[in-house]
Amino acid sequence: MTELQLKVLELLKEDARRDAELIATMLGETVEAVKEAIAALENEHIIVKYQTVVNWSKVDDEKVTALIEVQITPERGRGFDSIAERIYLYPEVKSVYLMSGAYDLLVEIEGKSLKEVASFVSNKLSPLEAVLSTKTFFILKKYKQDGIIFEEREDDNRLMVSP
Repeated sequence: MTELQLKVLELLKEDARRDAELIATMLGETVEAVKEAIAALENEHIIVKYQTVVNWSKVDDEKVTALIEVQITPERGRGFDSIAERIYLYPEVKSVYLMSGAYDLLVEIEGKSLKEVASFVSNKLSPLEAVLSTKTFFILKKYKQDGIIFEEREDDNRLMVSP
């Protein structure tokens, strides 16, 4: 990966709406070089998708998000990959991570209600042969996601007191 590609990735990660012209200006590069870098990153599947980060708490949408710790028995020859694939193919599943520590997979799911999430865990996830145990945590409020702070903060305008 080139230095230009790394810089382009950082700028697009901060704001995916930046176009090639703006990025070229910011980096002191030609527009063509930036467009070629972006195309290469997309072709190599390094840039997979451009996505909007939404503060769902400000939208009248009653979604429930849960994080589920899953302990599993790895399959001979395939390890954790095959069971992770079975889990991430469910449409409710937003993310699956292989973890170190007390559990093996961390699964993020989204549902319309607590009952829907509970149904997923009890009817789809827990019955899988390799699943030994699950522990579900419901997200009550997101303060920060992907480096973006959702809370509107007031600036502290108090005078600094020094001894």
